[in-house]
This record gives sequence, C-alpha cells and structure tokens, in this order.
Amino acid sequence: MRIGFGYDIHRLKTGEDLILGGEKIDSEKGLEGHSDADVLIHALIDSLLGASSLGDIGVYFPDSDPQWRGISSLILLEKISALLAEKRWAILNVDLTLVLEKPKLFGYYPGMKKNIARVLKMSEDNINIKASTNEGIELIGKEEGIAAFSVALLEKR
Repeated sequence: MRIGFGYDIHRLKTGEDLILGGEKIDSEKGLEGHSDADVLIHALIDSLLGASSLGDIGVYFPDSDPQWRGISSLILLEKISALLAEKRWAILNVDLTLVLEKPKLFGYYPGMKKNIARVLKMSEDNINIKASTNEGIELIGKEEGIAAFSVALLEKR
C-alpha cells in the first residue's frame, strides 16, 4: 500500500464560476485557473499521482497546453483514474479538505462525493470531504483564495 498527499490553491475572482468536487457552488466569486480551477479535484489528482509515483498534475495537464483550457477537472481525474488502472493501482480511500472562509459547503458534500465516486469507480463510503476556515488569516482568510488538501491510499493489484 502507498499513501499520497496533494495540495492546490487558486485565487478567487469575480465573474468566474466556483466549481468544487465537480459541483457548481452558489457564490459571488469563482476560482481563477487554466481549467475549471477545481482545487479539490486538483489536490486529489496530485495525491493519487503521488501515491503511485507517477509525477504531478502539471506533467499530464500543463497550463501551457491550450487543450486543457476551461476543461472540467472531472475529465482530468478520469484520465488519471484510467492511468492508475493501467498501472494496476486500486484506490482504497481518499480524504479531502477544503480551506475557505465562505460559502458554507456542507450541503454540497453529497454531490461532490457522488461525482468523485463515479469517476474513480469506488464507493462513496471510501471518500471523505470536509472544510475548514483560515480564521481570517492570510490569502484564504481575506477571502482571496481557496485551498485544498488530499490524502489517498492506494494498493498495487
């Protein structure tokens, strides 16, 4: 078994959609980025790649490549899931944390878990999502960005 850790952060920007875990969140601001800027999925991808020693998200989806502009991060996750299956890695569980001041996300967790479970072809029972604030400190606390952390446990089959 192998453990991987992932992290991502993006700035908030007026006029952008806020997509987290593949869910469109009701918010005045969204995340700025090359794809849909879904920090939760980006952190998850990095934890999966880390556990499997297959690099990081930038290796597969560089922000310099126009084909990834505006793409759903769930599609990127799908490609990484296929790569892991090809390399015979099974995902046992993932634990995800979002760090943001607002909006409150509790009501969105079921949809996020459903999206991730569908793409990774795993039980929702093996996916945990939670959020915390930054208590008003720094970029996140000033509501200028959102960060995400992910830990994944994989097993070679």
